[in-house]
Amino acid sequence: MNETLNKIKKLIDESDYILIGAGAGLSTSAGIEYDGKRFYDNFEDFIEKYHFTDMYTSGFYDFETEEEKWAYWARHMYVNDIGMEATKLYKDILELVKNKEYFVITTNVDEQFYKAGFDKEKVFATQGSYRYIQCKNACHNKLYDATDMVKEMLKKTKDCKIPTELVPKCPVCGEKMEVNLRVDANFVQDDNWYKQDKKYGEFLDKAKDRKTLLLEFGIGFNTPGIIRFPFEQMTYKNKNWYLVRFNKDNCDTFLNIENRTIKVYNDIKDVICEILKE
Repeated sequence: MNETLNKIKKLIDESDYILIGAGAGLSTSAGIEYDGKRFYDNFEDFIEKYHFTDMYTSGFYDFETEEEKWAYWARHMYVNDIGMEATKLYKDILELVKNKEYFVITTNVDEQFYKAGFDKEKVFATQGSYRYIQCKNACHNKLYDATDMVKEMLKKTKDCKIPTELVPKCPVCGEKMEVNLRVDANFVQDDNWYKQDKKYGEFLDKAKDRKTLLLEFGIGFNTPGIIRFPFEQMTYKNKNWYLVRFNKDNCDTFLNIENRTIKVYNDIKDVICEILKE
């Protein structure tokens, strides 16, 4: 393992650009687990009433009423974003790259990169955020910060329901609201989404002929077309690029880039901590 750590550290030191790709495995390693004790401690009443087993599958539950749905989602949004501080792992990753030209693309919706101090202009969160809500029908291209709404819902939740008057309605069309998560074709990509998408493209263009390191954290096969597959393709195409893939389950590449890929199966937080000690 020491040899692998030294190789990664050397690549970081020698790289002109660093591109970070982050998925659910990174936040899990940071302690943001969607099951087990953390789930039970925060959702005991919902578990008892609806027999939920974890936060991921409960997110797909078809609640009978908006009052029930928002009681659950207010808790979920608070526990996984609005009420959370930055985790040590995300702050450690910033420590690794803060003096480099970096950019982050992530499918995570917990805003940990922002909380940890990453430059917001250098983070492209492609799948939305727990902090924002949108018109369910995407009747207009605007997001709404739900922080105050969520806190009010938490105060007034009773028997896994919120008062009817707290159920959010679209201010334009009067229809239902949803959390800004990419679950269907109505996902709202606001002006900031398109701005960061453009910045991502500009970063890739600047980095294409330079020594560039791709750090891929916890990307599985849920949405591999956003980060995992493109990272391989870019590494294959650009001969000055190297890929470090952190994944407990599957670090294999589909393309022949073995000579420019480092596979790390160990827990991300342990590896990053060790690199910082070097």
